[in-house]
Amino acid sequence: MKRNGLLISGLALGAAMLASAALAQQTNIAIATGGTGGVYYPMGGGMANVLSKNLPGVQATARVTGGSVDNLKLIGSDQSEVAFTMVDAALNAVKGEDKFKGNPVEVRTLMVLYPNRMHVVTVEGTGITKMSDLKGKRVSTGSPGGATEVMAFRVIEAAGLDRDKDMTRERLGVAESTNALKDRKIDAYFWVGGLPTAAVTDLGATPGVKLKLIDTSDLTDKMNAKYGNLYSKGVIPAKTYPGQDADNKIAVVQNILVANAKMSEKIAYDIVKTLFEKRDEVAMAHGEAKAIVLDTQNNENTTIPWHPGAAKYFKEKGAKM
Repeated sequence: MKRNGLLISGLALGAAMLASAALAQQTNIAIATGGTGGVYYPMGGGMANVLSKNLPGVQATARVTGGSVDNLKLIGSDQSEVAFTMVDAALNAVKGEDKFKGNPVEVRTLMVLYPNRMHVVTVEGTGITKMSDLKGKRVSTGSPGGATEVMAFRVIEAAGLDRDKDMTRERLGVAESTNALKDRKIDAYFWVGGLPTAAVTDLGATPGVKLKLIDTSDLTDKMNAKYGNLYSKGVIPAKTYPGQDADNKIAVVQNILVANAKMSEKIAYDIVKTLFEKRDEVAMAHGEAKAIVLDTQNNENTTIPWHPGAAKYFKEKGAKM
């Protein structure tokens, strides 16, 4: 009996050691996304599920954040391994400018995601039909931790307006902005996101509300002249949102997935390979994932250096980087 007891104890100890070793080998990947009313969060959730399911020893989770600026700071402080961001905010982080003044972040591109569209959202009855009509109005320019604010300030500047003197400015996320506009606590809001954005859809579908989207595409040349070739012209097609009767001509910026430069080449390679090859599964969480294609994985769409692991994978696939 004593011998059997020792054998059982030995087996139990061995099993515990194996379990402990397996736990020690597990790689946790926190994906910094955005608010629940945008596109980053559902797409990040889809990515987390795909990585956890397909990469042995990897447990990935999506975390709600304030957006690009917060995400880049989380990468810099090693609190997230992977993050969504707009290219303009990421360039500020790399250079240590604006909200990253004195604190540059060594981020690297994992992949180009999808174009982010500038929404300038209002409703009928506010008297706003063009950018100059924002003068004297109550306007949300996005949450402090997001890159909507970065691009909104540049659009406002290009329109010849002063963000502090010409409007009463709030700093709300897209879901909060939508609720504030419904309650007429604000007259308009800026949001930079994919199509469709759930919160904008919610606004358009609200009984008694007629959605209006303001054109901004004519401002891209001025923005690029000052900030570099980061922006392009695009369209939010009519009927993308309930009550949207006409095409909305807009300024566009690319979204990218980034990691810290310290991430190992193997992990970066495995993440990119898995997400790219399982793109259709990610798209089940949000359709904008369908825009992740080989043709966009190049230096024209990101000014942020590529992570060596990502560059290795895309060169193998034949991308012209």
